[in-house]
Amino acid sequence: MKRIALLIIAFVSFSCSQAQKAQKTEFSKIALSESLLTTDGNQIKFQDILKKQEGKITVIEVWASWCGDCVKAMPKLKELQASNPNVSYVFLSMDKTADKWKEGIEKHQLKGSHFMANDGMKGTFGTAIDLDWIPRYIIIDKKGKIVVYRAIETDFEQINETLKKLQTN
Repeated sequence: MKRIALLIIAFVSFSCSQAQKAQKTEFSKIALSESLLTTDGNQIKFQDILKKQEGKITVIEVWASWCGDCVKAMPKLKELQASNPNVSYVFLSMDKTADKWKEGIEKHQLKGSHFMANDGMKGTFGTAIDLDWIPRYIIIDKKGKIVVYRAIETDFEQINETLKKLQTN
């Protein structure tokens, strides 16, 4: 009986923690204060990247050039961009080197703003945004509120529906 009770408690705790992760409407102070690399070799705080998006519906894609699922999702992303031209796109790379990151941008002709985490998926920034899979999509409304915190490459229908709703409001 104790085992069953412990299993139920563990399941409920895990489910609640996953639901909290999925329901975030703003980034943590740690994520906001973390610096990312710009394509010209400078550093910029994540909060400053977000400030540049104020008043815009924004899709953030967390990706890496070495990620097979990221590459596989590129055609869907390009369709999303084509059908939502008024949406801003920010790409956050988890590449290990700036050279590979920049090659990936060029190779896949990614249109949007580009930044790279300084310490990869398991680093401070990745941990601060609860990164457990890439590609990962985050949607932010015009007021800067997160409306989708965690979507992956199989969620393009949900992403598209969310963008359509945000653009009609």
